[in-house]
Amino acid sequence: MQDTHISLAHGNGGRLMRELIEQVFARHLGTDQLDTRVDAATITLPPGRQMITTDGFTVQPLEFPGGDIGSLAVHGTCNDLAVSGATPCFLTLNAFIEEGLEIALLDRLVGSVARAAAETGVAVVAGDTKVLRRGEGGGLYLATTGVGVADAGLSLSIANIRAGDKILVSGPVGDHGIAVMLAREEFGMRGELLSDAASVIPLTRAACATPGLRFMRDPTRGGLATVMHELVHGTGLQVRLWQPAIPVRAQVSSVCEMLGYDPLYLACEGRVVAVIGSESSDRLLSAWRALPGGQEAACVGELLGGRERVVLETELGGERILEELEDDPLPRIC
Repeated sequence: MQDTHISLAHGNGGRLMRELIEQVFARHLGTDQLDTRVDAATITLPPGRQMITTDGFTVQPLEFPGGDIGSLAVHGTCNDLAVSGATPCFLTLNAFIEEGLEIALLDRLVGSVARAAAETGVAVVAGDTKVLRRGEGGGLYLATTGVGVADAGLSLSIANIRAGDKILVSGPVGDHGIAVMLAREEFGMRGELLSDAASVIPLTRAACATPGLRFMRDPTRGGLATVMHELVHGTGLQVRLWQPAIPVRAQVSSVCEMLGYDPLYLACEGRVVAVIGSESSDRLLSAWRALPGGQEAACVGELLGGRERVVLETELGGERILEELEDDPLPRIC
């Protein structure tokens, strides 16, 4: 394949499409389970409760400090399974490629998919490519489906939550949102902050092994605050967050103060929010802090009876009501 950029002919089903699939996608992702000559893959799942999730990714720029759309797609999909208590097993990958995208960039991104999948222990078993006309896409969109298996005896549900339960977060919030914004060099700003995009499987496995675990979620679009509103709506309880306890990096705080963002509403891509019985919260904190990616884990709040709302207890001893997110503060970040 001698072309340097994607053309519409790469999506017409002919020679160029075949070469693109063989020389880019199959070269990086090819396994015994990925057969580009068939229309459906055969998979065998281990015993347990089978789970499936699907997601789409439109981040701009396609490569950013700490990750890219390829690794983000793998981690984002597998993390959705992991916070549901499942071990990810298989992925499908659909690539919507804009005419004019540099093939060398596409090759790097597909290679990133392959590395992230190998590190996570999942296999890409099926996929598809489509070429969009120039100006109809953001270079590359990815859509994924993940299949995993959970222990049949594990029950994680928002319905399990009770008043008095504690809210834990596995690390600093807002890193991904601000890292992507800085990579765009918007507002004339630059920085060295890395996205937190990563697999959370070690963290979720530790949580699932801790008695009293009720619920987990990864705080992606809408951030920590949006997960808190999900808890309020799903339980009828009040969420009280303790601002001094919430881990936020100094660079994230500085950018947010300058531009009027709130880090509690910014996306994370490698964090876990867990709700756990108060008697087990310290045990889970200790387990998380012993793991890579969990060293800065914190207990950040609790669920109480009372008016259904999210209350932030501020550093000065006051209270602030966190409203539900309406506008998108940073579009196209995941």
